[in-house]
Amino acid sequence: MPRLIALPSLCLLMVSMAAFAAPPKPAVTAPVPVPRERAVSTQHSVTIGGRTIRYTATAGTILLRNRQNQPIASMFYVAYTKDGVRHLADRPVTFLYNGGPGAASDWIQMGGLGPYRVNMANGGPTPPAPYSITPSHESILNDTDLVFIDAVGTGYSRVVGKGKGKMFWGVDQDVKSFGQFIYRYLKKYNRWQSPKFLYGESYGTTRSAAIAEYLQDQGIALNGVILQSSVLNYFDWMPGSDSKYIFYLPSFAAIAWYHDKLPNRPASLPAFVQQAREFASGPYAQALWQGDTLPKSELDSMAKRMHEFTGLPVAYLERANLRVTAAHFRKELLLPEREHIGRYDARFSAADADAVSSRNSFDPSGQFTAAPFAGAFEWYLHNILKFHSNRLYKEVSNQAYKKWDWKHDHRARPYVAGDLAAAMRKNPYLRVLSENGYFDLATPFYETQFDLDHAMLPPKLRQHITFAYFKSGHMIYLNPRALKAMHSVLDTFYSDTLKADAAGAAH
Repeated sequence: MPRLIALPSLCLLMVSMAAFAAPPKPAVTAPVPVPRERAVSTQHSVTIGGRTIRYTATAGTILLRNRQNQPIASMFYVAYTKDGVRHLADRPVTFLYNGGPGAASDWIQMGGLGPYRVNMANGGPTPPAPYSITPSHESILNDTDLVFIDAVGTGYSRVVGKGKGKMFWGVDQDVKSFGQFIYRYLKKYNRWQSPKFLYGESYGTTRSAAIAEYLQDQGIALNGVILQSSVLNYFDWMPGSDSKYIFYLPSFAAIAWYHDKLPNRPASLPAFVQQAREFASGPYAQALWQGDTLPKSELDSMAKRMHEFTGLPVAYLERANLRVTAAHFRKELLLPEREHIGRYDARFSAADADAVSSRNSFDPSGQFTAAPFAGAFEWYLHNILKFHSNRLYKEVSNQAYKKWDWKHDHRARPYVAGDLAAAMRKNPYLRVLSENGYFDLATPFYETQFDLDHAMLPPKLRQHITFAYFKSGHMIYLNPRALKAMHSVLDTFYSDTLKADAAGAAH
């Protein structure tokens, strides 16, 4: 018995002593070895618009440094520069990147803007390897040199030396790292006099809008910013706000038009979308504004009108209280066919195992395109660009996304339409092209229009923003016809911007 009593006492004494013991020292993480900057160059040619362009492709890395000039990251890039250019001031350079945050730039590079592209099924699944990789005759290499950049933690870009992920994984941190990369690239390749453009997709538009003002304040004035599938304001998604339903309704209308789910399908998509815009910002917004006080008779009437724009059943719209999320729309539109549609590109559809759940089991537009891009780009890097690495090319960094610091400009979430507007006020020559796909449920086109229309710009600067819409989704280039149309729009944008700058300089 004494032993039975003494044993707990001894345990309590040991626990008490442990409470006062010194905490274990954290493990010391050794700095990641700093690699040397690399640059592997190869020569190629591509035909665009009936003209052959000879160019040099350079796959390489540039080191980023802290204030003590110590290396903290190695950023990977692929640059395409036209051969035979005697005066670099006559040749624009464009910096391009994808979004995420935490996505590499292979999507936008191999989608057709670069001189090679991976050929995929249009709006459907692509068979597994071998993938078809061909020269892209819709590349914008005829307009500008191209520099595709991988964010730190994606592609072959990584933290090195005394760098830490938190130095790069955040809105402001990301802006500074890309800003330093652009500065070092301009310096290394003597591109200071070249007209400079930014091209970002998805979160890359968030990055571009913020970088435009950041670079301006660092003494680097841009000629143009191209926004593809934009996210410029993260405050529209607050609980209790109905703005998201208004912004999404024109996208629902376009997608219902594509899948032939409308009671009376009109011939013209742009004209129908304009009607949807007017309905969304007019009668629909007024109905939502009344909240729970909306009379039942008006709810029933509004549900019938929404049915004409979205193709969704009237009873379903009434049960949803007129408020349908993008996720619910993806599940409901093709429910009779037991299929669901894609988030990034609603032209894509796939069978769903659960026909009664309100949640989608996967995104067809993501699943059907990820493997072709990943496999094709790995092959392209090693066989065409001759860049070899034992490291895995990381298309998406979940770690970067999960640890992302969303604070910006003393706000918990970024609002960067204001940054872009500030850059335009500081540099009144800056021009902006906004590109959107009608069938994009990740970044609805009507919200982008709203954000840019409410950036508080005077009429003269407001005229420097151009909008273009395409019959495609988030990755506009997935539709070959849309890619061709986008190439034409970009040709005009570059030409008009450079002409306007030349006219301004003449005065």
